[in-house]
Amino acid sequence: MRTRTTFAVSLLLCAAGCGSSPEAQAPSPEQAKGAAPPGIVKLDANSLREAKLEIVDAKVRAIPVGISASGRLVTNENTTWRVGAITDGRIIRVDVKVGDRVEKGQLLARLFSHDIHESRAQHRRAVGELTRLTANLDYARRARDRVRRLYQMKAASLEQVEMADNALRNEQVALANAEIEERRTRLHLTEFLQIPIDAPADHGDVPDLEVHADYLIPIRAPATGIVLSRAVTPGAVVTASSDLFTVCDLSSIWAIAAVQEENLSRLRRGVPARVSVQAYPNRTFFGRVLKIDENLDPETRTVSARIEIDNRAGLLKPEMYATIELDSGLSESAIFIPQDAVQDVSGQPTVFIATGPESFRPAPVSVSRSMEGLIQVTGGLKGGERVVARGSFILKSQMLKSTMSEE
Repeated sequence: MRTRTTFAVSLLLCAAGCGSSPEAQAPSPEQAKGAAPPGIVKLDANSLREAKLEIVDAKVRAIPVGISASGRLVTNENTTWRVGAITDGRIIRVDVKVGDRVEKGQLLARLFSHDIHESRAQHRRAVGELTRLTANLDYARRARDRVRRLYQMKAASLEQVEMADNALRNEQVALANAEIEERRTRLHLTEFLQIPIDAPADHGDVPDLEVHADYLIPIRAPATGIVLSRAVTPGAVVTASSDLFTVCDLSSIWAIAAVQEENLSRLRRGVPARVSVQAYPNRTFFGRVLKIDENLDPETRTVSARIEIDNRAGLLKPEMYATIELDSGLSESAIFIPQDAVQDVSGQPTVFIATGPESFRPAPVSVSRSMEGLIQVTGGLKGGERVVARGSFILKSQMLKSTMSEE
C-alpha cells in the first residue's frame, strides 16, 4: 500500500514540477550532485547500453470517424429461394434434410397430383385433333386442286374454286391452332411438370408410386445452396401456394445494422463496414452498405442499414448478433504510440517520456483502441513528445526499485 501511495505522490510531484515556473524548478543541492529529481527515472551510460531503449515520437495521425451500431445477420434475399409446389397434390418422397447442401437441379421431393393424368389426357386429345386436322388439310388440298382442274376444263365455276380455296385456308388455320395446342400440352408435361409425355404401359392400372417415378412430379433445387428449412414430410397434402423448402446460397450474407438517428446524416450507401461477431472475437469481416431504410423505428429511434458481407468461408450464420462499425467519410486527429510503450503501473497505463539523454519521466495516460501495433492515447501525452517504446519495462522496474529503496 505504501509503495502505491509513494508512486502516486511521485507522479503528482512530477506533474507539479512540469507546470511550475523556472524558479520553482531550480535543482536542489542533491540534484546538483547528480541525483535524479523526484518522479524521474535516470539510467547511467552503461545501463542505457544494456537496456537498448528505443525512443520514438508520439505521432499524430488522421483516423476515420466511425459510426458504431449493433445488428444481426440475415440471409441475402437475392440468393435465397423458397421452393413451393407447382400444383396441388400429395408428397410421396422427401430426399433432403435441413442443413444439407444441394446442387442446382437436385431432387428435393416427389409429388403425386391428378394434374398428371389430366395433362396427359389433354395432350392425347391434342395429338388426336392434330392427326384429324392434318388429314382434313390433305383432303381440302386435293379437293381444291380437283376444282381448279375442272375450272380449267370449263366444268366448274369460279365460285366453286373460291369456295375450295376458302375451305383449304380454314383447314390450315385449324391445323396451326391444333399444333399450338399440342405444343402447349407437351411443354406443360415436360417443362412445367417435368414428367414424361406418356406413362409406360407396363405399370398396370394401379402403379406403385414409390417405385414408378413417371407418375410423380419432381421438386428440384432452383440453385446451389443450403437447405435452411423443410416444411413437409411424406404423405403431406400441399397446395400450389405452399412453401416446401428454403434454399440459400450463404456465400454472401446480410447484416442489418440499427443506426442511431443522430448518425443518419453521416451515413451513405456504399461506405465500408467492419462487422464483428461473438463467435470470432479476433476476426473482422468486411462489407459495404447496400441500402438505407426510409423508415425510422419509432420505438428505438434507429434506422436500419443493410450491409452485404462476403461469406465464402462459411463462418457467418443467419441470426448471429453483430457489432458493426461504419465509415462516415470524416476523420479526426489522434495520437498513436507503439503498444510496447504503455506499462501498467499500479493499475494506471503509464508511459516514460525522455526528458534528457539519461532521464525519463513517467506519465499516466488514457488509452483507447489499438491498430497495426499502435495504441491511441487520448490524454496525458502531446504529439511530438518522445516516449520509450522497446525497453519501457526496464524503466518501470527501475522506478519501482527506487520507490522501494526510498522506503
